[in-house]
Amino acid sequence: MRQPRSAPAAPTGSPGRGRPVAALLMEQGRLAPSAALRALGESRRSGTDITRVLLAEDTVSPADLRDAMARHCGVLTLDRASCPPDPALADLLPPETCLRLAALPWMRAGATLVIATAQPQGFAAVLQALAPDCGPVAMALALESDIHAEIALRHGDAMARAAEAQVPAELSCRDISGATPRQLALAGGLALTCLALLVVWPVAFFGAALALALLSLLLAQITKGAALLAGWRRSAPAAPASGPLPEVSLLVPLFREEHIADTLVRRLSRLDYPRALLEVLLVLEAGDDLTRRTLARTPLPPWIRTVTVPEGPVTTKPRALNYALRFARGQIIGIYDAEDSPSPDQIRRVAHHFERAPPQVACVQGILDFYNPRANWLARCFTIEYATWFRILLPGLARLGFPVPLGGTTVFFRREALDHVGGWDAHNVTEDADLGVRLARFGYVTDLLATPTREEANNRPWPWVRQRSRWLKGYMMTWAVHMRRPRQLWRDLGPWGFAGFQLIFVPGLLQALLAPVLWSFWLVLAGLPHPLAASLSAGQMRALVATFLTAEAVSLLCSLAAVARSPHGGLLPVVPTLFLYYPLGTLAAYKALWELLHRPFYWDKTMHGHSAPDHDGADLPESAP
Repeated sequence: MRQPRSAPAAPTGSPGRGRPVAALLMEQGRLAPSAALRALGESRRSGTDITRVLLAEDTVSPADLRDAMARHCGVLTLDRASCPPDPALADLLPPETCLRLAALPWMRAGATLVIATAQPQGFAAVLQALAPDCGPVAMALALESDIHAEIALRHGDAMARAAEAQVPAELSCRDISGATPRQLALAGGLALTCLALLVVWPVAFFGAALALALLSLLLAQITKGAALLAGWRRSAPAAPASGPLPEVSLLVPLFREEHIADTLVRRLSRLDYPRALLEVLLVLEAGDDLTRRTLARTPLPPWIRTVTVPEGPVTTKPRALNYALRFARGQIIGIYDAEDSPSPDQIRRVAHHFERAPPQVACVQGILDFYNPRANWLARCFTIEYATWFRILLPGLARLGFPVPLGGTTVFFRREALDHVGGWDAHNVTEDADLGVRLARFGYVTDLLATPTREEANNRPWPWVRQRSRWLKGYMMTWAVHMRRPRQLWRDLGPWGFAGFQLIFVPGLLQALLAPVLWSFWLVLAGLPHPLAASLSAGQMRALVATFLTAEAVSLLCSLAAVARSPHGGLLPVVPTLFLYYPLGTLAAYKALWELLHRPFYWDKTMHGHSAPDHDGADLPESAP
């Protein structure tokens, strides 16, 4: 491609041209020599440009740094307030290219096209991206915040629409509510058959339901036992990586958060990753005035900035993440929730893990834990459940070679892999589990890393049910979407992965929905009649009791092993009470099923900030669980 001719925006003899930026700042009294030395040392340690260090460490203001860089390059500066960009130039470069290169076609000075950039060292790539007939081109310096704001103004609505449909239609649940006539006929026929059996032949109905419930129970416990055995052996500590650290972008979606902003900034400030290589994007919805007012009262360091998602037909976390991803510059993309408190060394450990891992490792999932398990009995049970899932089951499933349903936070991706699979499904209310399966379908691998993040346990019964119903509804969506073409799923995952997908999703969902069938046998112990009592022999009843006890034993063993591996050893006496906790999941499952039929894309928001850490320092995770 022929490059456009570059025309200077200022005389080549401009004072300061070619001199070091730090020297120009010191000359103007904007930078103390001692601060310059510290910045130079950090620049050498982190392997990044000193200008990034000065900005990230809040050593100089963005405007002062821009002016010094302009003098160094011998070009003009542009300001969005005093010299607004020309909207007629919006189509010269795609918005994704502008964001990636931190550049924007700003105006024309006669026949010369003036391109504003915040990264002059990458201006050659801007010239390559321009069409060859643009004429002479000149560089100017502008604040990255001005460039981002103008791109959002010019292209925000279009980028938001694209964020809603990034995932190919055949892998997305966005049309899940549009059932075909054949699907409706099958569903109606199944419902009528069940109703007829219940009325005409209740014994057959309960017998079939019992058989399905027992099968799901057995498969779930076999999967748990296999995961427990597979994950029993801990991995040997890896040698520290020696290569340069990559740039990391952390996306933190916020919605209707009133009490968490100050705490969030304080917790993220504990991360020991070089600030010049770290950016945090607080992702807001356009109509969320509550969170916007809260953040306006919270001073944000230079490495934390906000991205506002335009309004759209759905307001979901994955849609917001897809939109914000365009504004992120990191090679590694991490996700946190508003109430998260990660281990200080977490980002560094993730970066080192990616450096050592083969390219097909596209994702690293950390451990989620709670900082308020002593709040009440529900918080204790939730903590045990999380310990079982993140410390026993997920590591075991990964070692078995099954697709890994991701957690929605403390999860990190290689940027190129995330782009390759299309990001998140904007309509799936459990976008994390869906993305984990989609990564596996594209041939990628998810690793589990023993680095913890503490967050707030949802410990109020109805909010807990609402949160769990969203998760279960998303699991139902995910299974339905990936099973649209079972043969293709078989080819993508292979026989073993296909079987693992079924074992992860189907038994758990059926267990939650069919649990009342198994509970009904408490009627027998209470001396009350049961629809199947006359149909089951004494031997069959003993076999049922043995099955129930064995399943309970496997669950208890997994939970006890998980608590033993966690810092919550005091919760061991609570483990036997979990059978009183699980009925809440059944209530949530029926709420999820109802919403799947009537409000599939409704996002039941979990509110944060209602339960403080158990004590000072409870939100500081242990570094080596």
